[in-house]
Amino acid sequence: MALTPSAMLPLGTPLPDAALPDPNNQNWRLSESLGEKGLLVMFICNHCPFVVHLAPFFETLYDRLDRLGFKVVAINSNDVEAYPADAPDKMSEFAAQYRLPFPYLFDESQAVAKSFKAACTPDFFLFDGQGKLGYRGQLDASRPGNEVPVTGEDLLAAAELLAQGKLPPEASQKPSQGCSIKWKGQ
Repeated sequence: MALTPSAMLPLGTPLPDAALPDPNNQNWRLSESLGEKGLLVMFICNHCPFVVHLAPFFETLYDRLDRLGFKVVAINSNDVEAYPADAPDKMSEFAAQYRLPFPYLFDESQAVAKSFKAACTPDFFLFDGQGKLGYRGQLDASRPGNEVPVTGEDLLAAAELLAQGKLPPEASQKPSQGCSIKWKGQ
C-alpha cells in the first residue's frame, strides 16, 4: 500500500455541491446536509487499512460533532470494478459493522472526489455553517501500527473552534495520510 497524503484544499473553499446515492439508492445533496455549525465530509472506503483503523471511532466522532451542531457524510469514490470490496453492497456491510450513524455515499463518477481534490482514504474536510472550508487534514496522529490511540483530537479541536465562529489556525492542520483514492483507468 502506498502512503498518500491529503492535497490540502485551500481554506475558505466553498462546499462543492452534489447529489450522491447511498447503497439503498436514496440521494443525498451535500448542501442540504449542512448542519447549523457545519458539515464534515469524509472520503473513506471499505478496504483501506487506514480507514479500518479509524472506523471504530466514527460513531463517537459523529456523536461529538452532532453535539457541536455539525452533520457528517462519508463518501466512497473508489473504482469498484478494480476494487470490488468497495462496491455499494459492501458499503452497506461496512456501515452496519461499524454502526455508521451518517450517510455513506457512493461517488461512482469520481467527480465529487475531484471537486474536493480528495487524494486519500481517509481524507477529512470540515466546513463551517456557511459552507466554507475551515479544516482539512488528519483526524489525529494515529496510524495503523504506530500505537497512538485514536482520539480525533485534531479534527475535534478544529470543530470546537468553528462552532465558536473562530477559524482553526492553518499551521495546526496536518495532511491526512492513507491509501490513494483508486481512480478509474489507473
